[in-house]
Amino acid sequence: MSTDRHHHHDHQAEHDHPAEHDHPAEPPPAHAHGDRHAGHSVAMFRDRFWLSLLLTVPTLVWGHMLQRLFGYAAPVFPGSHYIPALFGTAVFLYGGRPFLQGAARELRDRLPGMMTLIALAIGVAFLFSAAVTLGYPGMPLWEELATLVTIMLLGHWIEMRSIAQAQGALRELAKLLPNTATRVRRDAATRGADELEEVPVAELRDGDVVLVRPGASVPADGDVVDGRSGVNEAMVTGESQPVEKTVGTGVIAGTVNGEGSLRVRVTGTGDRTMLAGIMRLVEQAQGSRSRAQALADRAAFWLTIVALAAGAVTLAAWLAAGAGLSYAVERLVAVLVIACPHALGLAIPLVIAISTTLGARSGLLVRDRRGLEEARNLNTVVFDKTGTLTLGEHRVVGIHASGMDERQALALAAVVEQDSEHPLARAIVTTARERGIPVPSASEFRAIAGYGVEARVEGKQYAVGGPNLLASRNAVPAPDLQAFVDAAAKAGQGAVYLLDGNRPLAAFALADALRPESREAIERLHALGLEVAMLTGDAQVVADRVGRELGIDTVLAQVLPDAKAAKIEELQRQGKRVAMVGDGVNDAPALVTADVGIAIGAGTDVAVEAGDVVLVRSDPRDVPRLVALSRASYRKMVQNLWWAAGYNIVAIPLAAGVLAPWGIVLHPAVGAVLMSLSTVVVAINAQLLRRLKL
Repeated sequence: MSTDRHHHHDHQAEHDHPAEHDHPAEPPPAHAHGDRHAGHSVAMFRDRFWLSLLLTVPTLVWGHMLQRLFGYAAPVFPGSHYIPALFGTAVFLYGGRPFLQGAARELRDRLPGMMTLIALAIGVAFLFSAAVTLGYPGMPLWEELATLVTIMLLGHWIEMRSIAQAQGALRELAKLLPNTATRVRRDAATRGADELEEVPVAELRDGDVVLVRPGASVPADGDVVDGRSGVNEAMVTGESQPVEKTVGTGVIAGTVNGEGSLRVRVTGTGDRTMLAGIMRLVEQAQGSRSRAQALADRAAFWLTIVALAAGAVTLAAWLAAGAGLSYAVERLVAVLVIACPHALGLAIPLVIAISTTLGARSGLLVRDRRGLEEARNLNTVVFDKTGTLTLGEHRVVGIHASGMDERQALALAAVVEQDSEHPLARAIVTTARERGIPVPSASEFRAIAGYGVEARVEGKQYAVGGPNLLASRNAVPAPDLQAFVDAAAKAGQGAVYLLDGNRPLAAFALADALRPESREAIERLHALGLEVAMLTGDAQVVADRVGRELGIDTVLAQVLPDAKAAKIEELQRQGKRVAMVGDGVNDAPALVTADVGIAIGAGTDVAVEAGDVVLVRSDPRDVPRLVALSRASYRKMVQNLWWAAGYNIVAIPLAAGVLAPWGIVLHPAVGAVLMSLSTVVVAINAQLLRRLKL
């Protein structure tokens, strides 16, 4: 499969930013979507709307619309008949300027769209009304012109405000960093006399040690060098529960410290923090194009062509029918107003803006919108095993003891192994601590090279080691203990023994520990109708054990790193739409090859760069969340497209006057109101996506 769809960004520059950078730069003002709003802001449309509304009032009062509709007659005085022309011209020149500028850009780019339609509608109305005011026979359209411009400004204001609100999560992220930090002088980084100084965050450098007090925000990415506390990471990763932080664990800039006090050695500031990276990824996702957006743009383009043709036919038909130029122009203006693909242009971008920010707040960073869009079509999810479904670290997965309970055996083994650096020793100690078992220090600790370790606990000598340790001491385990070890070996698990002198007391089965969330993730994917496969270089017996425990449909074991992408291609040749979830360098080719590449956020930079979507929390349950978000987003896009296109299909004939013989005529101003209402409906429907529970 071609990898052209992936846009790999050279992030070297991101790692070369000088440390004096302060907060990550705030995102630029949301210019809604598309070039038609280039150079425009929410405030500009708001201000022009209110002033145009004030200018429209006298235009209506001294015009003919109110008299025709309600029989109202305005006070007459010398020159009062010029009031509609004067104020209508002001509305056209001031309020209509953004539409005229937008039309010029569209025509320059040879992509006529809604700005062209609006400009043509108000331009025709202005020129015809000016001609009538100067003596040409007919009824001027000053009121229609002023009302149309004002309502169009209101519609664009609502549209841009909706987009800005959807993108507001970026600004909230930018506000997470504190302005100052409490720096601990380097020679006071230990628990000696502290010398603290308040400094701007911009002055922090890699290697500085900062004090993070209870309730304070973490000023920079770093590693805890002293202290213990729970840190609220919900605003960055979406994790609702505080995450325990101790010496050696990393912290993220912008997260909020809990009740404890932490000293953190800075590893990343400014543009190099995880927070800044999240903001960049969200902006990239909202700026990248998707197939649905391209479809909407093409639909808007052709709708513009159809509208121009319909307007020309309408004008010619009414003139041929002898209705008069004034009425024919009014019908032309109504058609052009109604046909503006305003809601169509909003339908896709607003859903995309909401879905990408909603995903980011839930720990799903969309690097390429095509990945989010394609996730709804998946029927197979392939997980790398180590570090994705498992922790990539060994844990005790089974205990068999003779003459004592399992908890007591684990406690004894952990005390003996506490000073050992062997990975299996670390697994026993970590498992004991995770189960709340205190691990005091032992005495007379000694490593027995090639065999294991021994230490004195409460006056008795104990040893922990594998089969070689038993053989060296001529120790023979009881049949039940040996049967336990044999069963563990068949399951692809390692085993170590606890000995009292030469007597085996217990055995421990060890294996790469499953992530606690993995089983639930697989169940959720099955509930969504997806097949789940696992890809690993481990032996078949080890892979089958993990597959059985998690309920995985297909287990692909003993796959060499350079063959992972080939396995993905093999599944694709079977007609499957495949997502690959991985975290390592050797997963990168498979991530690029898959229809959707999903990188675990805690993985390597290469894997993250290769993925379409990054899971910040390294939680496999975020994969079904991604699929659910993709499906919900697509439903909203389809609903909005049907509403926007269907509205135009029905309204254009009405605006052209097809039902005029039966007394049903759509006034241009009413058409402008209905067009704006269609935009509001699309905006509200897109906002309902926020109710999705991920």
